[in-house]
Amino acid sequence: MEASVSIDSSRRTQAQRTALSDARMLDAAVALICECGAAGTTLKDVGERAGYSRGLASYRFGNKGGLFAFIIRSIGESWLRELSAAVRDKVGLDAIEAATDAHYSFIAEGSDAIRAFYILWFDSIGPDPELKRLVANIHERRRHDVTEWINRGIACGRLDSTVDAEGTAEQFCAAVIGIVYQWLVKPQDEQHINLLHQTLKTQTAAALRRSELMEIPA
Repeated sequence: MEASVSIDSSRRTQAQRTALSDARMLDAAVALICECGAAGTTLKDVGERAGYSRGLASYRFGNKGGLFAFIIRSIGESWLRELSAAVRDKVGLDAIEAATDAHYSFIAEGSDAIRAFYILWFDSIGPDPELKRLVANIHERRRHDVTEWINRGIACGRLDSTVDAEGTAEQFCAAVIGIVYQWLVKPQDEQHINLLHQTLKTQTAAALRRSELMEIPA
C-alpha cells in the first residue's frame, strides 16, 4: 500500500500537488478558525495541522490576510455554484425565494466551512484592507444579483413597475446577514433560523407587492 501511495504521489503534477496542499490547508484553517477564531489562527498552525511544514502556509499565502482571502474565495465559489443551481432561470420573487431556501440549506446542512466563512465575513470589519475589500465585493455581487432578479421580474410583468428594486435588494441582503449573525451565536437553534428565512420570504413578497395572477408570457 505504501509503495502504491508513493508511486501515485510521484505521478502527480505540480498543479495537482498544489491543489492537494491547498485543499488540506483549507480544511485545517477552517477547523482552526472554528476552534480558535480568526485571531487565534496562525499560519504555522495551519501548515502543521495540514500535515506540512510550519512555513508552507506562509510561503503559499504570505500572511493571514492572504490565507483568509483564499478561504473566503474558495467557500464563496462553492456557495455561488449552489445558488446558481437553485435559481437557474427564475426571476422576481421566485428567484429570491429559491435563493433564500438555498441559503438556509447552505448554513443548516453545511460543514464548519460555512461557519468559518461567516466568521471571517464579520471579522472583515477589522483593519485588514484585503479582507474588507473582498467581503465588500461579495456583498455588492449579492446585492447586484437580487436587484437583477427583481428587475427581470418587472420586465416580464411579474412585478409592479413601481417596485424599488435597489432598495428592496439592500434590505434583503442586510436581513440575510442579520440572520447569519444569529446563526453564528446560536447554531443549534435550527428551528428559529428556519423561521427567520421563511419570514424573510414573506416580508420580501409583501415589499414587492407581487400579483399571483400574473404569468410569464409563453
